[in-house]
Amino acid sequence: MPEPIFAELAQLEALIAQLGDRAQTNVVSRVQYKNHSFPIYSVVLGSMREDVPVLAFTGGVHGLEKIGSEVILSYLQTIIQLLEWDEEFADRLERSRLVFIPIVNPIGVYRGTRSNGNGVDLMRNAPIEGAGNTKLYSGHRVSPRLPWYRGDTTQMESEAQALCQVIQKYVYNAPLSIALDLHSGFGIQDRLWFPYASCRKPFPGIAEAHALKQSFDNCYPHHIYKIEPMSQEYVINGDLWDYLYDGFMQTNSEHKQFLPLTLEMGSWLWLRKSPLHLFQRHGLFHPLLPHRQQRILRRHITLFDFLYRSLLYPKQWTQLDETQLSQHKQQALALWYA
Repeated sequence: MPEPIFAELAQLEALIAQLGDRAQTNVVSRVQYKNHSFPIYSVVLGSMREDVPVLAFTGGVHGLEKIGSEVILSYLQTIIQLLEWDEEFADRLERSRLVFIPIVNPIGVYRGTRSNGNGVDLMRNAPIEGAGNTKLYSGHRVSPRLPWYRGDTTQMESEAQALCQVIQKYVYNAPLSIALDLHSGFGIQDRLWFPYASCRKPFPGIAEAHALKQSFDNCYPHHIYKIEPMSQEYVINGDLWDYLYDGFMQTNSEHKQFLPLTLEMGSWLWLRKSPLHLFQRHGLFHPLLPHRQQRILRRHITLFDFLYRSLLYPKQWTQLDETQLSQHKQQALALWYA
């Protein structure tokens, strides 16, 4: 039976065709739903050397939050056009690597559900236990009929394994890397979250995270993001990025740095402007009006470019002496953990 094509998957496959041999494209895994088979694609551009910095983008972990996939696909379309004429951008790619998994949970996007085909919330599927005041929405193993179900304890879901496989293969080996995972659905302000999500203690890269925030604040003093540890808002079980970050720290030398970030687009603002959207399947997580969707698709390009430039020219946030590291750590603790 042919694969069912939904809009985001059709767009991704069209972009892959346009990229041709300029990208390394793989079907990392296939997931089954009823009689259908869905591919999970990874797209890699740039240098494959191990000594270059890496910027990774992932989206569609929660199927209802498909706007994350759409933003990534829009950015890929921009990149394809830049490759036609922008020599500076082509030079960037010779000195770096871009990694994309635009649709981590294709069954969820296809069905319009938060979970995958097994009823599992992939962002709560890793073998990481939350510490502190966890709730039902933090992740549970009561039943897949309830939202935020973590899955069983024997192995991670195929989609979660596929994401981890790509990050471990293309990101772990880099001397410096950032991963940006795109979501929607919390609050009325866009948030940029970093670890930890599973506990309220500062993660080892807190000084560098604060230095990067300071650099962004200085460059774009009127930016729209609230930058904070995810645990500032709530603590969850099974966070994939905590799992990947801890795995990186256990297997890599102290000379490598990896910063996983989550962009949480504040979709409650879209709902406040159009309350009746609450009664539509995607209304709480997706901008339903065309002009609002277009605004979101172009809204985060500045952030993407800043992160990319910060990897290519990392002096401001990674090449810190002991005094600077101590200052940033103290400022971070006062700002986020006091």
